[in-house]
Amino acid sequence: MTDAATPAQKLRGVPFKPGQSGNPAGRPKGARNKLGEAFVEALQADFETHGVDAIEKMRAEDPGGYVRVIAGLLPKEFKIETTSDLTDEQLDARIRALADLINLEGGVGQPARGAEAPEGSPTAH
Repeated sequence: MTDAATPAQKLRGVPFKPGQSGNPAGRPKGARNKLGEAFVEALQADFETHGVDAIEKMRAEDPGGYVRVIAGLLPKEFKIETTSDLTDEQLDARIRALADLINLEGGVGQPARGAEAPEGSPTAH
């Protein structure tokens, strides 16, 4: 065997010179999005006609698929708010709002299930 390679063998690994393209005209503008746009338009038209009925039918006949669709629409990441940016007044307001919700769950003027009424409250025993 000889160490000399033919010109075709040398070019096999690098078919184009730097800065050259195999398709100088390139992809026509909008070609990549054309199918996607047509699909979304057709889907929108169909949804406007059958959307609510189709969703209700899917929920009844394929609950797993229904949940997958919902999960697919949710963002991949959720922004988690911390309370470290809140003032003391804002924290107090949130605590009061949560306490009100808990009291509503147990009934008006009644502590929530498993909770004891605070000392001095009308429902304390």
